[in-house]
Amino acid sequence: MSDGVEETFNPVELDGGKAKPSNTDTETQDTNEVSQLAQAEKGSAPAMPKPQEKETRWANALDQFKIKKFFVLRPGTLDHAMNDIKALVNQEEDGPISSMWLMAEVDHWNNEKERLVVLTENTLLICKYDFVMLHCEQIQRVPLNYVDRIVHGAFSFPQHSLLKREGEGLRIFWDRLREPVFSSRWNPFTMDYPYCTFTHHPVRGLDQFATLCELQGFQEQLTAATERARVRKSMPGKADGVLVLNQPILIEAYVGLMSMISNQNKLGYCLARGNIGF
Repeated sequence: MSDGVEETFNPVELDGGKAKPSNTDTETQDTNEVSQLAQAEKGSAPAMPKPQEKETRWANALDQFKIKKFFVLRPGTLDHAMNDIKALVNQEEDGPISSMWLMAEVDHWNNEKERLVVLTENTLLICKYDFVMLHCEQIQRVPLNYVDRIVHGAFSFPQHSLLKREGEGLRIFWDRLREPVFSSRWNPFTMDYPYCTFTHHPVRGLDQFATLCELQGFQEQLTAATERARVRKSMPGKADGVLVLNQPILIEAYVGLMSMISNQNKLGYCLARGNIGF
C-alpha cells in the first residue's frame, strides 16, 4: 500500500478454466437421467398380455379341462375296451380284425353318441361301450358286402330347421332300396335305419388319439374292405363296386330340443360329471 490507496482483491477460482454449471443446466441433466432410467425399467419389465391373448388362453385351458373329463382318456381304459371287443368278435362270421376306431355317431335326430367302430374282414361292428363300467352294452353288425354307398361331406339340415352342426361326417348306406318308415323317423331310439353316420370324436385333438379318430383314414380303410368283401361274396341286385360320393349329409331334424340339450352336455359320452347327489 502506498499513498493511502487501498487495493481490493477479488477471489479467483482455480477450476482448470472450466465454467461452473448453472442451476438450470443441473436440473436439465437430472431430468434426462431420470428419463433414461424410466425407459430402461420399462424395457426390462414384461409386456402385459392383450385382452385377446387372455381370452385365447382361458379358452384353451377350458377346452383342456373339458377334454380331460372323458373316461376314454383314463390310463388303460381304451386298451381294456379293445380287449373286450376283440373277445366278442365271431372269428367264423366276422373274420379277423383289420382296425379299430373311436368315433361319434350322429343319429337321425342329430344326437351324438360315443362309439367304438371295428372293421373286420367281413363285418362293420358299431359298438356302444360303457367306459365307466368297462363293458360293451350293444353291438350292431353290418356285413360289408351289403354296403353299397359311402358319402363324405359337411352336415346340412332342411331349409326351415332350427338346428345346425359344424364340421363334416361320413354316412354308410347298406340298403339304398329301403326307406325308413314314418314311425322310425319319429322314434329317437329306432335301429331301423339303413345307414349310419359318423363324425369326429371330441378327443381327436390330442396327439395320441389323432390317428384313432381320423375320419379320412377310416373312410379309406372302409372303402377298401368293402370292395374286397363284395368281390368275395357279391349280393344279387348290387353292383360289384361301392359308390363313394362327396356331398352334403342331410339330417332331417327340425326343432331338435332334445339333441341340443344332449349334445351341449355330452350326454352321449362317458364323462366325469362331478357329484350329482346331495
